[in-house]
Amino acid sequence: MMGSLASVYERIGDARREFGCCDTTFRVQATGIRADAAVTEARNTAEALEAQLNAFDRTSAVAGLNREGEVTNEHVARIVRRGLEYYDRTSGAFDIHQGHVEHELKSFLRGDTDTLPATFDAGTVRVDGSRVVTDVELDLNGLAKGYIVDRVREALAGLGRREFVSGGGDMSPPTGPVAVESPYGDATPLKVLDTDWYVATSGGYRRSRNGTDHIYDSTTESIGARHESVTVLARRDCMEADALATTLAGLPLGDAKALPTEWEGLEALVLHEGVFHPTEGFETHVLDA
Repeated sequence: MMGSLASVYERIGDARREFGCCDTTFRVQATGIRADAAVTEARNTAEALEAQLNAFDRTSAVAGLNREGEVTNEHVARIVRRGLEYYDRTSGAFDIHQGHVEHELKSFLRGDTDTLPATFDAGTVRVDGSRVVTDVELDLNGLAKGYIVDRVREALAGLGRREFVSGGGDMSPPTGPVAVESPYGDATPLKVLDTDWYVATSGGYRRSRNGTDHIYDSTTESIGARHESVTVLARRDCMEADALATTLAGLPLGDAKALPTEWEGLEALVLHEGVFHPTEGFETHVLDA
């Protein structure tokens, strides 16, 4: 009996790991039975998904889709299906049809070119099971990182374990208080969250060059975040938090404040010109609010 108990306790631990993924640092943590094996599986999951979803890797499924106009891949299909859902629900503010805009913007931000995208695309996309067909290049970046966070969390989960995933500003439900980073470079966080919802933060301060960042609004064909930062809490999953943080970051202030109030299971904090604009329920997710 004593030997059996010792064997059980040997398998219980607290394992953490950091690694690069999606142009940011992923941090994974598991506490409980077989924690070390869980974080190893989590990293393998993240790297395998990034290899399929990185539009800038010619061997990826997304690059193949943008090059050939079709691909059969269950992960791409899930992301595209959700992207089309958000395209409809946001009246086009979240737009996966802008793959060439994404590529030109990223090339500019990396310093590979000095030219910004001049036109925005329209096109059609169809999903049938795991098969995706499109006549326009797709931008899945507003969903891919959140999707990977969700799948990595699944890889970490298990009987007798607690898990947490953070990928840049996107994270699974925290296991304790977490800070919302200030876009001004201050050590003091904007807020400290105490929530069991998924979290995503977006803003131009994360990636910019010469005052231009990676955010765009295809409804007005404008480039650049309109706010210093946007933090979104979503009950559904990290993919939803990721998509809506990206969407709100590109919208005018009035629209960015209005959209979350019409969305069940969503709270948001928009920081605009130094002023906080939280939704009514956001403060219920803030420590000592």
